[in-house]
Amino acid sequence: MLFITRWFGVTGSDADRNLAREQSDIEGITESVLLMQANAAAKQHRPLARGTHAKGVSVRAEFEVFDVTLGRDAGLAARLAKGMFATPGVYPAVVRFGNADSKKSSDFKGDIRSLAFSVDLTRGGTAVSEAGRQDFSMQNATTLPINDSPAMNASLKLLATSNPAACLWSLPFKDKLRVLRTLILTEFQTHQPVKPYQQMRYWSNVPFRHGAAEVVKYSAIQSPDNLSRPLQKNNPNGLQDELIRHVQEDGRMSSFNFGIQLLDTQRMTYWGKRQDANFWIENASIEWKEAEAPFHLIARLTLLPKSHLGPDAAEATYIDVIGNSTPDLTPVGSINRARGSAEGACRKARMRGRSSREPS
Repeated sequence: MLFITRWFGVTGSDADRNLAREQSDIEGITESVLLMQANAAAKQHRPLARGTHAKGVSVRAEFEVFDVTLGRDAGLAARLAKGMFATPGVYPAVVRFGNADSKKSSDFKGDIRSLAFSVDLTRGGTAVSEAGRQDFSMQNATTLPINDSPAMNASLKLLATSNPAACLWSLPFKDKLRVLRTLILTEFQTHQPVKPYQQMRYWSNVPFRHGAAEVVKYSAIQSPDNLSRPLQKNNPNGLQDELIRHVQEDGRMSSFNFGIQLLDTQRMTYWGKRQDANFWIENASIEWKEAEAPFHLIARLTLLPKSHLGPDAAEATYIDVIGNSTPDLTPVGSINRARGSAEGACRKARMRGRSSREPS
């Protein structure tokens, strides 16, 4: 078991990575996610939802970018001040909290939780306002259980099929091990204590460009005084109902300090050894240890009172970190290269279904 999680499925160098296979993996991922999306809707007798993170709740927020020069030496400040983070400002945002499952299950079922948000740059009044928007997507785990596009393709095939045992048996041996590793890591991540969305910390899991030379990961760190009430465990919508109650009723809104973690190959280690930059970029299931690469707080996300989006408005919104990124903050790595096609295909299918239900 330790061998599987520690060694197998982690690529140590570019020579280990089969880039020629990547496009076929991406096509397979898209096919599987579309099938999962359709199967979940059919089994629950409902219209198409998102391919993953089907169940969620959306609210409005403000994203405040701090002056990164305050209290920092000039060298670090220069590294942090890239793209929209180069100029202090307050931007409108839409936030979606959700569950990772492709089905709309009880909020108390073991699952990974997510915080995704879109920042509107057109009203920021800064030099990057023409970029339109910048999207972010995070989950309440430091890493993804899926390491890269081969692991994603193999794992989603298993999740999408009606006969998982036969599917697993048909996979090549290396893909069997990739699936096993993914399932082990998923088991750990989905058995965290269930807490209100506003009481959890979230991580981007995958890396993003930060200017021309830097690569970073993100984290949204919950404020310790975020308000919440005890969850009603007999309510299958307990998480989303508590978030709605919070923004509609409480006098003080929850906030999350937003930090970036700079990739530092001179300090970061995997099992005691340093690795090159591509190792940290391409292996999404490997943690960037905070003790070796600390997060630097550069912004704050604050929910707005009485801003819950109704079902129609929430369904019309979407987060796309691939399509909605400014040139200085683009996504990198195998998972990011793989996710765009699948997410876009699921969104088109969902929107087509939504349009067909609207009265003419």
